[in-house]
Amino acid sequence: MPKDLSNDEFAATLSRIAAALERLAPTPPKTPDPATAAAFIWNAQARRLEPVAKVNRVDIDLLRGIDQTRDILIDNTRRFAKGLPANNALLWGARGMGKSSLVKASHHLVNEESGGKLKLVEIHREDIEGLPQLMTLIRAHAGLRFIVFCDDLSFDANDTSYKSLKAALEGGIEGRPVNMIFYATSNRRHLLPRDMMENERSTAINPSEAVQEKVSLSDRFGLWLGFHNCSQDEFLEMIEGYARHFKLKVKPEEMRAQAIEWATTRGSRSGRVAWQFVQDLAGRLGVKTEG
Repeated sequence: MPKDLSNDEFAATLSRIAAALERLAPTPPKTPDPATAAAFIWNAQARRLEPVAKVNRVDIDLLRGIDQTRDILIDNTRRFAKGLPANNALLWGARGMGKSSLVKASHHLVNEESGGKLKLVEIHREDIEGLPQLMTLIRAHAGLRFIVFCDDLSFDANDTSYKSLKAALEGGIEGRPVNMIFYATSNRRHLLPRDMMENERSTAINPSEAVQEKVSLSDRFGLWLGFHNCSQDEFLEMIEGYARHFKLKVKPEEMRAQAIEWATTRGSRSGRVAWQFVQDLAGRLGVKTEG
């Protein structure tokens, strides 16, 4: 303390400095109340939930060619929303067949049935290591139910963050919060590339144990829901369903011929390709499909 200042003057000076520094510091963002929105994005850096004003989703009735898978996931989601036993779910398989669309549509359907108590939280693949912090936040809101959703989940060689996911889903002292369930989509059934597993097998002292360590990640998901490439009939059924929903005035035989040509030029048939064709068709007919 400077010799020319009394204790009271010195304390007053420190208070003014502290007040000035507080004014200069940025105001920390407020953590939104999870009850105020239906869906959120997990901001791992700020360790907070960012509300999503409008979820990009497709109506459940427009998802075609996946009836059995749809019913299984909806039933699992309903049981979870009611506080009954339910499983983590891995939706794996062909690209563009509605894996993420089904998760979002199932959440919307069941959330409306449950009076808004079911929340959807998307966590990005690169933020998986921050899952324990998200789980801590979820535990603090025991009156709500949370689906934590990771789209296009997979792991590459030298990536060890899959161990964080394994521990978060079932391991650890606390375990997974009772008001949380984990849904993920992936093109890989075991979430890990085959060459990564084969490399573990060839270089490990005990190959079978090394492979089991990585395959066991998928075992954390009680539901494995497979999505496979659709047939031409299923592809056309999807398009006809969209056309009826959006009231597209076009001759059925003309639409079918255009749809087949559209799929041929892209070399694949899937729900995504069907939706892209309908967007093109609706645009040509001057019909809006959004809003």
